[in-house]
Order: sequence, then structure tokens, then C-alpha cells
Amino acid sequence: MVGLGGRVNGSLGRVRGVPQIPEKIHELTVGQLAARSGAAVSALHFYESKGLISSRRTTGNQRRYSRDALRRVAFVRAAQRVGIPLATIREALAELPEERTPTREDWARLSEAWRSELDERIKQLNRLRDHLTDCIGCGCLSLESCVLSNPDDVFGERQGAGSRLLVEKRRDREERCG
Repeated sequence: MVGLGGRVNGSLGRVRGVPQIPEKIHELTVGQLAARSGAAVSALHFYESKGLISSRRTTGNQRRYSRDALRRVAFVRAAQRVGIPLATIREALAELPEERTPTREDWARLSEAWRSELDERIKQLNRLRDHLTDCIGCGCLSLESCVLSNPDDVFGERQGAGSRLLVEKRRDREERCG
């Protein structure tokens, strides 16, 4: 039986294990937001400190999040899963009107801007996968065959592979210091 506030036997109702928040509740506590979004309370506090979500404070200094925070947290977590840095996510969310739930169209528009960055990461991961066996244990950042540790080895092309650059810098420092 459902009682006041949509509670079933003293707890929020659940659909497929996810706590449901009654629609008449327009603001969520940090615990409700954590339970509904699957994010830890500490993660929500972190997201708020980074400007990804916002809350208001009650007279008792408790956080209250508007319902759109659920969608924003989902947006942040999805973007993080594909490796988008938090600063980039914050910039994307800043393009959305405050207290508006991001729509599918918003996600498509914002994620399109990340396409080239993701393509570059995929290229790097493919290079890692294809050359990992060659590079395990080499210990040198400038082997001719090491396309992972030092893929754009300009010094190696001009002076040959090896760790001479470090030796040359040490020599220069010793000459300056006498």
C-alpha cells in the first residue's frame, strides 16, 4: 500500500530496483538524488563543487536539488564514461539554460562537438593495442620502434633514438654551475 509521499512500507517505491520519487516532490535531498541517480553522495558534492550541478540551501543549511539535477547527473556520468574531462562537461552544461532538463537533442548537439576528441582517443587506443607487445618493458622513451611512449620523436629523427637529451641537459647544467 502506498502511503504519504509515495512511500511503500516506509520506503520510496521502486521500479526495477531504482527508487522512484513522487512527481509532487520538486526538490530532492542529496540522499534522494544519490539513490535515484546511482551516484555517491560524495560524487554529488564533488559535481556541485565543480559547477556541474547546483543546489539551494534550506534554512537548516541542507542541500535541495531541483528534479532536473537527475538528468544533469546522468549526463555527467555518461560523458565521464566515454572519457570526457569534467571541464569540458561543465562547458557543455553551461550552454544549457539553468534548471532545464537536457533533452536528446541537447545531448546530440553537445556530443557532436566531442566527436573529434573521441576519434583521437580511439586512434590512440588502437595504436596502444596494436603496438603494446613491442613496447612492454622497453624502458626507453625514444626507441625507434616505440610508437607508444614517444610517437612524435623529433629528436630521435634528427639525432637517432636514445636518451641522450637527458645526458646533454645534465652536461649543460654542470657547465653553468661550474
